[in-house]
Amino acid sequence: MIYKMLPSREGQQQIFARIDDDGLCRVTCIPENPEFQDHLKNGGELQDADGNVMSAEAAQAFVATLP
Repeated sequence: MIYKMLPSREGQQQIFARIDDDGLCRVTCIPENPEFQDHLKNGGELQDADGNVMSAEAAQAFVATLP
């Protein structure tokens, strides 16, 4: 499982999609979602909208900068 950052729209909150191991998206969330936060704290990676994968540390730092 990986979370993917969806393209953002100006003035709207960033949305993330959880991509399960079978490649399907079944859940979307905002940064404050407890499951998303646990994923990052437990070393989970984050994929940006261009398909680049951030390490857990980089993902946590990025999410901390979101409004």
